[in-house]
Amino acid sequence: MTGEDTKHLPLEDLHNAAGARFGAFAGWSMPLTYPAGVMKEHLHTREHAGLFDISHMQLFEVSGPGAAALLNRACPLDAGALEISQSKYTFFLNEAAGIIDDLIVTRLGDSRFMVVANAGNAVEDEKHLRALAADFDAKTEPLDRVFLAIQGPDAWAVLARAGIETGSLLFMHGVEPRQDWFMSRSGYTGEDGFEIGLPEADARDLVARLLQDERVQWIGLAARDSLRLEAGLCLHGQDLTPEIDPASAGLMWAISKEVRASGHFIGADALRSILERGPSQKRVGLKPDGRQPVRAGAALVDTDGNPAGHVTSGGFGPSTGHPVAMGYVNTALAKPGARLFADVRGTKIPVDVISLPFTPHRYRKG
Repeated sequence: MTGEDTKHLPLEDLHNAAGARFGAFAGWSMPLTYPAGVMKEHLHTREHAGLFDISHMQLFEVSGPGAAALLNRACPLDAGALEISQSKYTFFLNEAAGIIDDLIVTRLGDSRFMVVANAGNAVEDEKHLRALAADFDAKTEPLDRVFLAIQGPDAWAVLARAGIETGSLLFMHGVEPRQDWFMSRSGYTGEDGFEIGLPEADARDLVARLLQDERVQWIGLAARDSLRLEAGLCLHGQDLTPEIDPASAGLMWAISKEVRASGHFIGADALRSILERGPSQKRVGLKPDGRQPVRAGAALVDTDGNPAGHVTSGGFGPSTGHPVAMGYVNTALAKPGARLFADVRGTKIPVDVISLPFTPHRYRKG
């Protein structure tokens, strides 16, 4: 991708002013770190409140009498069973049940839904939905919004001080608190957190108010990655790809038994046959011995040197104090305590399969 094709965040000037170091991600120029550095940014989010600019992600409004039926076809979902303001983690699958994208769908009204899609797939997701919508009485509209996330134990208090009440909003719910605003409570860090999609002028005002609070700091993409990895959460394009199905990814909790049994979503037959025979590989947590991180792409072998899988995400866990990784291993080896070896530039580093997450989730569920 050439420089001219790179997309820029609407608030890029604010990140420049904050001393951000930028890098390319999913076609966007994104703040990777700020002067505090990835370690401090990561720990600040776990202890206080981290502010993330996630405007590279795309919000879509899907509306019309056929909106629920469209989403049920596009995703392994019963959109009509969602209560108003309830959010659900789900996927776009291909016919082979591979994950085209993972997304969060929130029901806003009888026939209105908000869909949050990943940056790298936003254009494809829109095409995919629009093509499917031709068969349904529904329309898909991408929204032009700045999208911010505020994550960490102080997130709710910081928003309250900035004049935004969050008390009634529970985990995995979303609402429209003001005209053209969308606010959800999920958290890609394992911490309690909020995501707010809003017009640029409102976003600039909100950011200024939030940054007046000493508990708030800008957090870059590097710490976002280490936070979500410690929380055992997937990154599309690494841990989830069109070659990986929800059963192998350990994400079948996101698909209800009824939808598994009788849903007419794209990829339904393929997913049912995978479930019948059992997936050949599974996503697991991996804890390398020692201090050397094991990165995405490293091959895994068993104790006899036979191919056993590969690493999809890896790095150092600032909260755990040791390297952390995730990857796919042959189902027979996908049990906590199994010993494998990662090939890091010719050196075999011992890694143990462990249960995810590495750090406990602290979502506010009630």
